[in-house]
Amino acid sequence: QLQLVQSGGGMVEPGGSLRLSCAASGFTLHYYGIGWFRQAPGKEREGVSCIGTRSSNGTYYAGSVAGRFTISRDIVKSMVYLQMDNLKTEDTGVYYCAARRFTTAQAMCAGPTGNDFWGQGTQVTVSS
Repeated sequence: QLQLVQSGGGMVEPGGSLRLSCAASGFTLHYYGIGWFRQAPGKEREGVSCIGTRSSNGTYYAGSVAGRFTISRDIVKSMVYLQMDNLKTEDTGVYYCAARRFTTAQAMCAGPTGNDFWGQGTQVTVSS
């Protein structure tokens, strides 16, 4: 079965850190760009950070998270991670990992509807 399974998330105070993980099964990440998206209540799903299929396809961070979030992937382990530091209340939302075949980082984050696979979503709440 081709799927992405997420773990991590939860509740943290402002300034805290969380790490999200995403395991790919049934397919190899070698041919896919990967990314993290989030959806806040009443808002559209937005691209947070993406990595293109090849290293030359770049890495993208939304302006609101640049310098605080770090995306990474381990192709051998078929894992994708999002390290989130210095979290803010506006980071609250449901976070989804995604994979898209043969893409650049910017294209993937700009167009969520084109993704091939989605994780199940995980809640991140930043609150004091």
